[in-house]
Amino acid sequence: MSFMQRIPFVVRCCAAVSAMNFLPATVSAAILNVTVKVENLAPANSVSFAPLHVGFHNGTFDSFDSGQAATAPIVSVAEGGSGSAWFPAFAAADPGAGLGTVMGALFPGTSAMNTFMVDTNVNPFFSFATMVIPSNDFFLGNDSPTQYRLFDAGGNLLISSIDQSASQIWDAGSEAFDPAHAAFVVGGNNDLRTPQNGVVSFGFAELSGFNGFSTAAGYVFDSQLTSSTPVYRISFTTAPVPEPSSFVLGGVGFAGIATFRFMQRRRRPKSE
Repeated sequence: MSFMQRIPFVVRCCAAVSAMNFLPATVSAAILNVTVKVENLAPANSVSFAPLHVGFHNGTFDSFDSGQAATAPIVSVAEGGSGSAWFPAFAAADPGAGLGTVMGALFPGTSAMNTFMVDTNVNPFFSFATMVIPSNDFFLGNDSPTQYRLFDAGGNLLISSIDQSASQIWDAGSEAFDPAHAAFVVGGNNDLRTPQNGVVSFGFAELSGFNGFSTAAGYVFDSQLTSSTPVYRISFTTAPVPEPSSFVLGGVGFAGIATFRFMQRRRRPKSE
């Protein structure tokens, strides 16, 4: 079943699942509603993106390093879009982190958003990861866990948006470039993929190799990307948590984590 055919199932999962942690405390100024909006800025018929995986955290979880071999957490995003290993690894490294998803697929010219409750004193940093589609193992994400500090000690928003250009698209180096057997390509058979055994590096130029292929969204791919082409924007707005509040989030809703179950449909088990 194609990536696009699975999307209604994902929406149902995310609507049905709500696993939030509650605290018996009253609302403090440190706890805010944070709306995360994502926009696909790429040219028409160019790259799309899988759901955005987000983490509000204390700055300890590092999902990948440039120049190093990709490990399971980022491979689960880059090769399948699911984050099936990204979420558990994040939670293990930082049990107090708030994790969630902003839904996709995000086609050129479209946007999506989700709102999370965040304790800005506990989780002032922001991390993200999303698969670039079509691709074998391309993604967007932050190399350093402390690259994006969203909040200062007073809970004030420090960053209003994060813009990504084509030059910031990562190649995980885990799966060999093969347009005929990549995610989001009509007729592709990802079971025929080949391990690359490379390292994480920037590498958007290979995307032109998908030009002329039909995508699962129904358009014929045309990269049109140069190093400076804007492709993605993540923006943030905040609002106080409404009073009264006898229940306060101790993390972030985990409904988005259900997405990795359906995204595993294109992955067969492999050791990283």
